[in-house]
Amino acid sequence: MANSKRVIRGGRVIDPGQGIDRVADVLISGGKVVEVTEAPLDAAPEGHDVTDASGLVVAPGFIDLHTHLRDPGHEWKETIESGTQAAARGGFTTVCAMPNTDPCQDSAAVIEDVLRRAASDAAVRVLAIGAITKGRRGKALAPMGELADAGVIGFSDDGDPVSDANVMRQALSYTTALGLPIINHAEDHSLVRGGVMNEGPVATRLGLPPVPASAEAVMIARDIELAALTGGRLHVPHVSTAAGVELIRAAKQRGLNVTAEVTPHHLTLDETWVYGLHGEVPDAVPAAAYDTNTKVNPPLRSSADVAAVPEALADGTIDVVATDHAPHAATDKVCTYDEAAHGINVLETAFAQVMKLVHEKALSLPELISRLTAEPSRILGRELGTLKPEAPADIVLLDPEAEWTVSADDFVSLSRNTPLDGVTLKGRVVETVYAGATAWNAMAAEPSAK
Repeated sequence: MANSKRVIRGGRVIDPGQGIDRVADVLISGGKVVEVTEAPLDAAPEGHDVTDASGLVVAPGFIDLHTHLRDPGHEWKETIESGTQAAARGGFTTVCAMPNTDPCQDSAAVIEDVLRRAASDAAVRVLAIGAITKGRRGKALAPMGELADAGVIGFSDDGDPVSDANVMRQALSYTTALGLPIINHAEDHSLVRGGVMNEGPVATRLGLPPVPASAEAVMIARDIELAALTGGRLHVPHVSTAAGVELIRAAKQRGLNVTAEVTPHHLTLDETWVYGLHGEVPDAVPAAAYDTNTKVNPPLRSSADVAAVPEALADGTIDVVATDHAPHAATDKVCTYDEAAHGINVLETAFAQVMKLVHEKALSLPELISRLTAEPSRILGRELGTLKPEAPADIVLLDPEAEWTVSADDFVSLSRNTPLDGVTLKGRVVETVYAGATAWNAMAAEPSAK
């Protein structure tokens, strides 16, 4: 299939990187894009397999800058194979694997092993993120040059932020030569001290230890100043607070080399979801409360924060949507809220979640697709997320109006930790094409997954 000729006919083609938004045909050959026509052709070219995309949106495959594949070391939660199958279901044709693996991705040997196995096992493209420090311990820098030569697209210690400002300064200094971003978890752990959910009335009512929004703002502010000092390249992950948004906005106005991402859950869910009633606030605390599937780091924030981040995504202060897909085994979540692991399973629901902003007119569909394609491609500096001729034929077919109900039991991911189980979403990935071949087709799936 990857070497065959194919035409995707009659869809609304949206490619923000090229400024394309029109009904057209997309021609594919040899796993690459040949052409986006100026208008639908009168007939399909001879020798081409035909996909009828009438009534659908055709876009470049999505790029996720922040994915946890758990492989190597935690394969009971996710593997390269299962995680990339989940990505394909979500319309993602490129995922960037975070380094909190065992062993962690702090050496060329581990990076090369991940990329080698991905080449044979993955359903879509896997790019690797290297650790900032050895063992992700925050003490001594990992061999950043060696990791860059091995192909990493950036550096992160993931949920273990680099607390030592001098180590962070050194890391950012290296980025001026390597051209790759530092992705530092935006949280000052000294302000968290065992907190498990956002500081506010819900935490007080449930008696849960709080995490102040200032923990995020303090770390972002420090890292921005270090980026200004060094001229380094900083990418702020999973922005979740209004204060964080304002710091990033000010940094961009200063001309600093700072980019940022936001997750689907921080765009659409707030702290009331911890009650376990899909955002409803009860008169009395119900048995469903303390829903551990809502425990995530950074935590689900206040309604004011959830209002601020979509605005920042729309105006370009936040550059991209990234999933922070964090699969966990049932034993990591079937416990008390204090004991539960942080993380939400996101890849298979991401597009439909964020389509809520489009349906509410907080963001246009081309803007959303841009934040999932052209903008992450710009940060990566790679010719992905586009339908330009000779680009990889990574394509997603979307039905923005289709409604479906989330069933965690139908996930292809090995994990089920989503607070959206049983929630009806509007927006569906119909087909995902990777390098010219179908990686996921909803119409071919079992009825329960449709």
